[in-house]
Amino acid sequence: MPSSKTSVTDRSWRTGTAPGALPLLGHVPALWRRPLEFLASLPAHGDLVEVRLGPTPAYLVAHPELVRHVLLNPRLFDKGGVFDKARQLLGNSLSVSRGEEHRFQRRLIQPAFHTTRIAAYTTAVAADTRTVTDAWRDGETRDIGDAMHALLMRVAARTLFSTGLDEATVEEARQCLRTVSHGIYKRTVAPLGVMEKLPTPGNRAYDHANARLRQIVADMIAVRRRSAEDYGDLLSTLLRAEHPETGEKLDDGQVLDQVVTFLVAGSETTASTLAFVFHLMGTLPEVERRVHAEVDAALGGRTPVHGDLPALPYIRNVITETLRLYPPSWMAMRVAAEDVELGGRTIPAGTMILYSAYALHHNPELFADPETFDADRWEGERAAQVPRGALLPFGAGSHKCIGDVLALTETALIVATVAARWRLRPVPGSTLRPEPKATLESGPLPMVLERR
Repeated sequence: MPSSKTSVTDRSWRTGTAPGALPLLGHVPALWRRPLEFLASLPAHGDLVEVRLGPTPAYLVAHPELVRHVLLNPRLFDKGGVFDKARQLLGNSLSVSRGEEHRFQRRLIQPAFHTTRIAAYTTAVAADTRTVTDAWRDGETRDIGDAMHALLMRVAARTLFSTGLDEATVEEARQCLRTVSHGIYKRTVAPLGVMEKLPTPGNRAYDHANARLRQIVADMIAVRRRSAEDYGDLLSTLLRAEHPETGEKLDDGQVLDQVVTFLVAGSETTASTLAFVFHLMGTLPEVERRVHAEVDAALGGRTPVHGDLPALPYIRNVITETLRLYPPSWMAMRVAAEDVELGGRTIPAGTMILYSAYALHHNPELFADPETFDADRWEGERAAQVPRGALLPFGAGSHKCIGDVLALTETALIVATVAARWRLRPVPGSTLRPEPKATLESGPLPMVLERR
């Protein structure tokens, strides 16, 4: 762990206060109504910016070095705030657990994401993509966000459960996941936590979807527990995982929490990234031309496999630039575990610390012309000039997304598979309006399918 004495405290930091706080509500209305614009505006007010969540003061760390300091020091900056609300969906899984529990889980689960395992999990990704896109018709219009979410739920179900879920159950789980995901953000920023307790139709739908999703996963775990067979999927890996020193295993509740988390990460976030990629390709002819040329040269008409990825460097850069513009994890929180110095201020224990990948990625002091898509900024010397910590689509430190390589691998294979056979054109008049929810979603993106 880097020393905070040399990298953070021995320099001057700009501190400021976000404008526009309302009595009692603070900046909550801005976070509800225009969160991306609000967050992106804050670095102009300092490296550490005070905001108000209702009457409660919080701080946004807006400089990459301060963000890294927070993320690389989990004992000083603990999970809390948004993560407490996320436990309604994710339980006490790896993404929200703390301290020793997090270290225990990470040590058990990490082998499941070894390179050799990822190669095995993704053997069917391109084939599933080909099966789904074979049902597309030349000239028809589809909402690419919804199409990618359906595809990724299918892929995630296969990765987790092999062939254990029928298509009807996969679709039911997808709809439950959509309902729960759409309700998480407002619960996250609501300062008092009152609205979520009211018996409104939305709250009832949320509670039902959450319970049903977890029941589907619990039933699958029960079936597997009765079988000694290793199916080679992620669920089998989780059920067999043992602590290397104690031999301790995950119990059924812990496995359930992990599986729900991986369903969220494996479908919601990756599907949105793919929707953004295809929209950008459809509006940027030169980007599309280079992707098609790379796919044609590398694959020669066949379906890609894991071993083809090194021959697809431009697709990798397109995905990276898409994640810069539209990071799935657009905002997160930590809580000061004790009185701590940060950005030249003493932060009291219990204070919420916000950090935003979206704000970092759209900061003109970190990225030249940040609103412009430029995949070549990730090539060679230009990539080396990006400040350390400025790109943060998957977090950092011990809480970095454990499935980042799997997500990038699946995304690249799907982009290559679709691009080899299709062009996607935005419907005239349609506009990209990113929707910040539990993750950053694409919103409706109707596109016309054109067979190459």
